[in-house]
Amino acid sequence: MTVVAILGGQTIARSDDTVRVDGSHYFPIDDVRTELLVETRHRTLCPWKGVASYWTVEADGVVAERGAWIYRHPSPFARRIRGRVAFSSGVQVHEE
Repeated sequence: MTVVAILGGQTIARSDDTVRVDGSHYFPIDDVRTELLVETRHRTLCPWKGVASYWTVEADGVVAERGAWIYRHPSPFARRIRGRVAFSSGVQVHEE
């Protein structure tokens, strides 16, 4: 199954290798168009996954503030999402 993330009509990510955790698809970073991501200083802490770092996603004039995140150093419980990017509800994610 291929999963796609779209913002403003532009494909941000496409992968056959996502990991689904807590309702979000986590894409390998190599399958994400990182040139459309702008790093922010925003961080959040999940009790079981660890600290998430955020990007703003910009595509075709549409901006999704904190629209993508990654757990660079997840807890041992969430190690399978290390190096993977997930998207907020501002970015449409669907299975093809």
